[in-house]
Formats: sequence, structure tokens, C-alpha cells
Amino acid sequence: MRFGAVAVADAEGAILAHSVTAASGKLKKGRALTAADCADLAAAGVHEVTVARLDPDDLHEDAAAGRLAARIATGGRSDLRATQAFTGRVNLVADGPGLLRVDADAIAALNAVDPAITIATLADYARVGPGALLATLKIIPYAVPERAVAAAERFATPGILSVAPFRERRASLILSETDAITEKAVRKGGETVAARLAALGIALETTVRVPHTTDAIAGALRESTAPLRLILGASATSDAADVCPAAVIAAGGRLERFGMPVDPGNLLFLGEVDGAHVVGLPGCARSPALNGADWVLERLAAGLKVADSDIAAMGVGGLLKEIPTRPQPRAAPRVSAPAPRVGLVLLAAGRSSRMRGRDKLTEVIEGEALLRRSARRAVAAGLAVTVVVLPPEPGARAAALEGLALRHVTAARAADGMAESLKAGVTALGEVDAAIIALADMPEIDAPHYRALAAAFAPEEGREICRATASDGRPGQPVLFGRRFFESLATLSGDRGARSVVEEAADFLHDVALPGEAALLDLDTPEAFDRYRATGAAAG
Repeated sequence: MRFGAVAVADAEGAILAHSVTAASGKLKKGRALTAADCADLAAAGVHEVTVARLDPDDLHEDAAAGRLAARIATGGRSDLRATQAFTGRVNLVADGPGLLRVDADAIAALNAVDPAITIATLADYARVGPGALLATLKIIPYAVPERAVAAAERFATPGILSVAPFRERRASLILSETDAITEKAVRKGGETVAARLAALGIALETTVRVPHTTDAIAGALRESTAPLRLILGASATSDAADVCPAAVIAAGGRLERFGMPVDPGNLLFLGEVDGAHVVGLPGCARSPALNGADWVLERLAAGLKVADSDIAAMGVGGLLKEIPTRPQPRAAPRVSAPAPRVGLVLLAAGRSSRMRGRDKLTEVIEGEALLRRSARRAVAAGLAVTVVVLPPEPGARAAALEGLALRHVTAARAADGMAESLKAGVTALGEVDAAIIALADMPEIDAPHYRALAAAFAPEEGREICRATASDGRPGQPVLFGRRFFESLATLSGDRGARSVVEEAADFLHDVALPGEAALLDLDTPEAFDRYRATGAAAG
């Protein structure tokens, strides 16, 4: 391929390397110039353009990318497909849910053929859904020698990528109980595991609750007929001879692996009873956050083996994240660490359903729309970033915010409930250490209150959720969440606020008392506005 500047008069048939404005408009890069294009450029006073011109043995970028991708996606495969080539790029996407398998050696060899030919993939064993992007095959220049494509075809084979589909499987769940574990914890643990299995297409046939003894758990293992049998113990398993692993042996089975190099998830164990897989779930499986058990269950759901050596190989990439259920951080706090970045999300996407046709956020309080009053006070707190979440058609609400130094974001699915607004706002904050979630209809919340919540945030002292209360201690709003809880917030749905996250992480909760009933007062009915105006808004 020849690349460089040529006279417009000599550019016909060449590929335009950079976009250029002609007399009739813009000609985009990658365009094969026609005689009419050249005349159009000349009419605009353009005398020279940078182009690429293919040699006889070159393949156009789209032809090369399409040819290689077609080889990968052929062979009667039904698990992935190639998209149409465009600007030298072809995407390979999944046709159904499963685990991506990648031949890393073949990918490396393909990428080593010629720097112009590239393929980038998701990680091996990545969990994917229908239509998920698995890989991108990209030809970097406008053309590549045909001999290079032919050489790359030796590695671009149907086996280089595949999706192991999730299969229909049956499972049973054994929940053990002690006096030390609450009924709520047992129930929630079972619900979380059931949701995990459902997402993988695994049918949970039975859930049994037994005392936390080796004999009781062994009996439940023997009675199960499911090919996958899960144990969620009431107490953490601390040794291969502990209650739950010992139950596998007592049931006539064998213990294949105790412990895994994945954190959270270290205390998982694998076994076998009567040909059925047994998975001893770590305590962190009570949380929906990603942990080592997910990696094991995903592979079993896809019909892939999980042997002792497979578990051992999970260590690279196995340090996942801190989770709320862990009582202490892994790393000691740094000396003179910088102050945490705290952002603020002001939720203003609600429907004012109790206002009988009026918009509560545009109601005027002391000469100012309630939304603007709340947003102005949020900005005045001086936090790292302030985001206001608006409905898809913000209208007068957006107008009420004009001139304020904050970010606007719309919640496309605001009608589905508060959780959608909350998730949109937290995502828009970007890289912050904590987020204050506030409601725009609370007229007494002011900048000093936000600053008090931010000042109370101290992860090294276990204060990672800071909740505003009334002066007498009654819980209210706003609430600050440390970053480790963002994933839990992302799992909320419908009109569920963040209360469930607070309840499940009570050990990290710190209450911050605000004056009077500022943390409780909201205005969401015409009568509430009338009463507030009649009694006189508090100073501020």
C-alpha cells in the first residue's frame, strides 16, 4: 500500500486518509474518491490530499477483516457470529449465554503475524449474554498484503474462540443453622444463592435446613438426587476436617479441594457424592457481590470441569475486591492519606404522584423553586462533584437548574422506580470514594449537613455508611455510602431505595444527628407545602 499526499487531480480511485471539506460538504476519511469527488475538492480550492492507494497484492481493510472473522465464526458454530465489516473492523458476538473460551496462544500468534492485523478479546472464562461483544478483529491501515492475511488464517480458526453455553441443570441447597445465626441471615442467604443459580439457568429443586452438624449435613447430601449439591454453612469453614467438608466424607463421598486462591471466596470447597458435584459455598456467597463461588458455579453451569488444578489456576485475577461483609480492610491505612473524594447525588426524577397534577420540585419556596433551592445548597457544600438526576423529559426542572455548577444526568428508566435514578446518579459521579444520596424534596437539608456527613466518613474506623437522623435519633435522609457499597446499590431495582443496603451492613453504619427534624421533613403533597409555607420556612 502506498500512503501519502498527492495532487487532487491524481487522487481518483485512492482512499481518502483524512476528512476534507469540499465545495458540497465534508468528505469523510476512508472514502474511495471518484472523479466527481476530485472536482468537488478542486472547486473548494483543495489542491492536495493525503490518500492510501492499494497495491495489486493488497486487500482492502474490510475484505481482510471479513475474511479472517468469517473463518473464526464458521464450521457450523451456533455460539458466536461475525458482524459486517466496517472501517476495517468486525465484531464477534455471542448468540447465547455462556462462558467465553479463548485460545490465548492462538490469539497471540495471530497478533504476531503482522502489526496491521489485530484481534482483542474478553478474558478467558468471561461470562457473556446473548449479543455480548466477545472480540474485535481490526485491520489498522486501509489495506494489508494478502500474504499477511493468508498467514493469519492459520491461526484464525473456529477453535480460537467459543462460547460454552449454560446447560439446563438441577441443584439442591443445604442451609445449616446454629443458635448464633439469625433467621433473617439464613433466609437471605438462601434467597441470594437461589438468585445466583437462576441467573445461570440452574433449577433449584430443593432447599433444606438442617442443624450445623456433620451427621445432619451428610444425611441431606445422601437424600438429594440433584447432580449439583450446594452447602451454605451457618459457620465459616476453617479446616478440611470442619463440619461441612467432613459431611462430604461422612456421606460416602470424597473431598477434592478445600480453599481457593480467590478473594473473596477463599473458604470454598469442592467434593463429590454419588457422582454429584458438591460445592461448599463460602460465607461471602450470602452477598450478591462477585466472589469465587461465582466462578465455580459458572463453569459447572456451562458443563466445564472444575478440578483441583482449575481452582489453583484462578489465583491470577483472583483478587476481586473488598466486600461489605468483611470486618476489616486488607491494607493498613496510609499515613497522611489524602482526604476522600465525596460526591453528591440529588434525586430529582420522581413523578410527583401525590401532588395531584402539580410538580413538587417546581413549587416555589421563599421565592425559589424547591429543586433549585435544594440543588443550590448541594453545590454550596463544596464536595468533589454534584450530580442531579432528572427524568427523561426534564422540562421545567432542567430550567430551574440553569447557572448552577453541577452535572445533569437523566434516568432513562426513571418510571421503573427510584433505584434506576439512584444507579444513574452514582454512575455519573465517576471516581469518588463515597456518594451522598439526597432527595430533592427535603427543604431543610442544607450545605452544612452535607459537609457533616462527608466529615463523618472514615473507612479506617469502620464508618462507611453515614446516615442523617433527626436530633432525637430517628433515621432519615441523606445517606452517605462508601465506594465498596456501590456494587450493592447497582443491584437495586424498582422503588427499592438503599434501605436494604443499610440494613445488611449495619456494622458499618454511623448516624449523624442533624438539627430538629431536617432529616425527616419532605414535601410531597399540596397540603405539606401549605403547612410548610404557613409555619414559615426555616432560615436558610
